[in-house]
Amino acid sequence: MGALVGGVAHEINTPVGIALSCASHLADATARLRTLFAADDIGVDDFQRYLDTAGEASALVLSNCERAAALIRSFKQVAVDRTSGERRTFDLATTIRETVASLSPRLRQDGHTVTIACPETIAVDGYPGALSQVLTNFVMNAVIHGYDPGVGGHLRVSVDLPDAATVRLVFSDDGKGIAEEHRTRIFDPFFTTRRGSGGSGLGLHIVYNLVTGPLGGSVTVDSAPGRGTAFTVTVPLVAPVKE
Repeated sequence: MGALVGGVAHEINTPVGIALSCASHLADATARLRTLFAADDIGVDDFQRYLDTAGEASALVLSNCERAAALIRSFKQVAVDRTSGERRTFDLATTIRETVASLSPRLRQDGHTVTIACPETIAVDGYPGALSQVLTNFVMNAVIHGYDPGVGGHLRVSVDLPDAATVRLVFSDDGKGIAEEHRTRIFDPFFTTRRGSGGSGLGLHIVYNLVTGPLGGSVTVDSAPGRGTAFTVTVPLVAPVKE
């Protein structure tokens, strides 16, 4: 949640800053026009310039405020889903986009790009918070383990429907890949190759428990040194009922 709050501040700073700058410019232009009007020295050209300035500034203020509001809605929903763990029907593409948006400051900082390929009309009856946590762990695992410092990569999230009752999500990267002796153990609790660098070895173990538990599905990995890593998560469109 701390990282999520940091992401909110970082993302919202840009549109709010632009809107503030435009509002200040519009206020200055209005003050100049008021001075000309008070001095009875206003001309058609002065008024036309003001109209042009007011139109451009108003459009920029409106668009950037709408962008900030959309970011706030997205981050709010991600935060609620993470903390509540409630079951609800949610749009899969929207949840994926909101999760990736919450991680965008870290991704841009490290020079990574993300491609999302998901149909817009997939509704899932389940636990969006759990799915968001799974995707977050995949992304952060790739960023931390998949690339050397200063090397940007390309991450991809693709979704399809193998049958009418199942959705399949594939998260892949073009990083260093996983050695065979590590690949067979990555879902084990406390297994990490970064023990001395702050790694707990719980990220992918949490993924496994979430996917096979509340989401009611399965997760597999395909990787080899030098050819990246792909995780495939297959879950039902309607999650099983908790006992």
